[in-house]
Amino acid sequence: MAEKSEYCEHILLSRVDLENSTSIDVYLKSGGYETLKKTVSGRQPQEIVDVVRESGLRGRGGAGFPAGVKWGFLPKDSKLPIYLIGNADEGEPGTFKDRVLIEKDPHQLIEGMAITAFAIKCHTAYIYIRGEFAKGAKILNKAIDEAYEKGFLGDKVCGTDFKFDIYVHRGAGAYVCGEETALIESIEGKKGQPRLKPPFPANVGVFQGPTIVNNVETLSSVPWIVKNGAEAYRKYGTEKSAGTKLFCVSGHVEKPGVYELPLGFPLMQLVNEVCGGVKDGKKLKGVIPGGSSTPILTPEECENVNLDYESLMEAGSMLGSGAVIVLDETVDIVRVAARLGKFYSHESCGQCTPCREGSGYISGLLQRLNEGKGEEGDLELIESLCDNMAGKTVCPLADAMVMPVKGFLKKFRSEFEARIRKKAYQKADKG
Repeated sequence: MAEKSEYCEHILLSRVDLENSTSIDVYLKSGGYETLKKTVSGRQPQEIVDVVRESGLRGRGGAGFPAGVKWGFLPKDSKLPIYLIGNADEGEPGTFKDRVLIEKDPHQLIEGMAITAFAIKCHTAYIYIRGEFAKGAKILNKAIDEAYEKGFLGDKVCGTDFKFDIYVHRGAGAYVCGEETALIESIEGKKGQPRLKPPFPANVGVFQGPTIVNNVETLSSVPWIVKNGAEAYRKYGTEKSAGTKLFCVSGHVEKPGVYELPLGFPLMQLVNEVCGGVKDGKKLKGVIPGGSSTPILTPEECENVNLDYESLMEAGSMLGSGAVIVLDETVDIVRVAARLGKFYSHESCGQCTPCREGSGYISGLLQRLNEGKGEEGDLELIESLCDNMAGKTVCPLADAMVMPVKGFLKKFRSEFEARIRKKAYQKADKG
């Protein structure tokens, strides 16, 4: 599933193809935990924060907020315990990169969390893993046990006075728990519903303590950055989107999988060169570039767009989680829209009225269109409902539904209109 490429050094995927890659012995042979040893025994916490900030590492879960800047939001000299959470609740349709890191190289994540904890003066961390990732949870727990046995976790990390513990917390399958405050509520044993912000988790997080929540890919990047320095990391990517990124490519391509590439890599080069082109020689119909919540791009829009935060924003979409979904000419866009509408409607936590009521209403209309039962005015009604949902809820789940739906209607409107016309013709024939 994970593929190596020739376009950059592999910061995240260097060990995934090794035999017994989840074993701590394999990790140690490749230099694993050496950076942690040097960090806790000879460096200052603020120095690590500065290196990560200067590297330009941005959150890889979708939001793209600079990791080092986020760490800097923690209160100075907090009297409350500081917590770290590794967000492994990978629920975005089309996204499977974190699963690869967890199942193939868990010690990289553990070392990244330990270094991060040292930097932010944290002694307790949780890995919140998606409930369906039973295999990943088992692998993580075994790897954590190995790290304790070797002294990389526990009361005296690497023989120093630094104390650090990690616990794996399994979710129960709620997509909304990928949002950091809903995740925090879930860890506390409450219903997984997002909190109103402010206060932000860096001030009031899990168990009311200052908390940093970072994605698995983000945390897994930390050991390499701390070892090699900010300048080395910035050799890859663009000025504003630094480093490498994992892209999980699915859909109608010859070679789907997870690829590590420098940010700013051309989208069509990924599709045609890295992934072998559209499957079976068919024509490209569109690409969803950052997971199912990001607006689709037409073939014309894909031609000159690069895979980085700024380029995709300028093109009218988003990098998101880096989940590239390729659709060929046979795809029925109305059916895709109806399927995604059903997913987001089902995953709404119900806290906010616009999302709770609007997502169900839109899903019903899309399903009606997909079944050939659409009415005149349905498209305008969907657009009106979208406008009344976007930006009007506690968390971005409403926007996650609205953005792709509006993109489908804008760029493939004729397919939706054809469904309505078909019904009108059928009525006329019966009349």
